[in-house]
Amino acid sequence: MDNKQLILKMLKNFLQEEQIKVDEPISKHTTFKIGGKASLWLTPQNFEQISDIIKLCNNMNVDYYIFGNGSNILAKDEGYDGVIIQIFNNLNKINLEGNTITAQAGILLSKVAKLAELNSLCGFEFAYGIPGTVGGAVVMNAGAYDGEIKNVIKSTKVMDRQGNILVLLKDDLELGYRTSIILKKNYIVLEVTLELQSGNKDEIIAKMRDFTKKRKDKQPLEYPSAGSTFKRPEGHFAGKLIMDSGLSGFSIGGAQVSPKHCGFVINTGGATYKDIMDLVNYIQTSIKDKYEVNLELEVKIIGE
Repeated sequence: MDNKQLILKMLKNFLQEEQIKVDEPISKHTTFKIGGKASLWLTPQNFEQISDIIKLCNNMNVDYYIFGNGSNILAKDEGYDGVIIQIFNNLNKINLEGNTITAQAGILLSKVAKLAELNSLCGFEFAYGIPGTVGGAVVMNAGAYDGEIKNVIKSTKVMDRQGNILVLLKDDLELGYRTSIILKKNYIVLEVTLELQSGNKDEIIAKMRDFTKKRKDKQPLEYPSAGSTFKRPEGHFAGKLIMDSGLSGFSIGGAQVSPKHCGFVINTGGATYKDIMDLVNYIQTSIKDKYEVNLELEVKIIGE
């Protein structure tokens, strides 16, 4: 990164030293346990600091990437020659008022689901086992089993690429399957307001337990991965297509198609970015050749 020392000096005008890490291994922060070093790793504590960082990056012509808890991320072996802005664990305030929960983007979905359950609010049980943050869930319109974010969201506070804060109502968000206006316009989610319904606490708990059991039984949670590797192609299920192609357990280097759930590419130990992408490309080519179906990555690659 050009002017790294100058950028560091300017960052110290509004961030504490402990909020700045130099050459931080990305692999420490992703569920895939893969990736080289980020030139600068920043942990802002409020919206103003995020805005200041973005404006500095814009002025210095430096790339930046907004990072949640790394559960849907694949980082390159050579790392990221830019600034990573970690939202997870920092922007984690949450507030309940009646049936409405307002949560900052860095809080885990599981914590929001737990607060809903404790207050007998239903509609968010589906999110309990999703390992991501609220912010990432809105960007991708995350969903599982019987629910998705678009069913419960009321509004969201976002920041544009110039550091300005905007409020988007549900109808503004263009929420679809793993997409949103936030993704298209590269907005940064700061805060989300959810509208839930009053429900029976025992039924809510039972539903969350059932979803948790299904995940443990059907997903390879014992291995590092980034969750579902591919988006669901229209009219098909990615995992079934891969299994029917005879690729269950197929591996390249430390990357393997999970025998437990073929929709997951897992890191069996020491997998590199290249291993994962070589396997992904092999799967995509095989499925295209056999079924004329294009498999699109659901996992996000840092730097692309």
